[in-house]
Amino acid sequence: MDQHGPGGPAGERGAGHPGRIGAYRLLARLGAGGMGEVHLARSDRGRTVAVKLVREELAQQEEFRARFRQEVENARRVGGDWTAPVLDADTEAPVPWVATGYVAGPSLQQVVGHDHGALPERSVRILAAGLAHALKDIHAAGIVHRDLKPSNVLVTIDGPRVIDFGIARAMETVTDGGLTRTGALVGSPGFMAPEQVRGDRITPACDVFCLGSVLAYAATGELPFGTANSGVHALMFRIAEVGFLLG
Repeated sequence: MDQHGPGGPAGERGAGHPGRIGAYRLLARLGAGGMGEVHLARSDRGRTVAVKLVREELAQQEEFRARFRQEVENARRVGGDWTAPVLDADTEAPVPWVATGYVAGPSLQQVVGHDHGALPERSVRILAAGLAHALKDIHAAGIVHRDLKPSNVLVTIDGPRVIDFGIARAMETVTDGGLTRTGALVGSPGFMAPEQVRGDRITPACDVFCLGSVLAYAATGELPFGTANSGVHALMFRIAEVGFLLG
């Protein structure tokens, strides 16, 4: 789930959600994804956070809830230097939620795809170093991101920040043949690793492949494997073919 819509925070609180979750007052809806919604919120002490609320149908599945519980615990161990740190969570609530530090900055997708186009070489090098540090921290905590893509990279004055690490693994509990039970792909087709496309075992190497795809997008302004205009299956075939060529 992206922290931001185009241009940053947008939207009002969803009508179906209370004004408070735990110790946080919900201020605005920032976005939504396969797992649920993300809201801008503020703690009683005035700290601004991003609160992710799990969809009701997922919360009713014990397998998902157990995986989500484990992933939240893993994510707590990741430092916040290059990521949005996990600050609080309630995985047992009727609507499970997790609060992360709010990162003030547009996504890489917004910067490249809408605002400025391809980044200059020096900016790409700085981006690469920051994302490598983020993945090092994430992998050291025993997590594989599984969905590293431009919309999950936020650009700040202090460097890039990675969000939503570990979420895709929880979503894998509700998959059937590569699709979730609601028909959504686990991962983003244009930025998936060959192992994800083939349904093979997921390792940290998958994130490294996706890192290369993200950097190629940042450097060129073009999707590395083309668009899905010719069909998602054709796009995924191109990714799998690259994996075959790489051995």
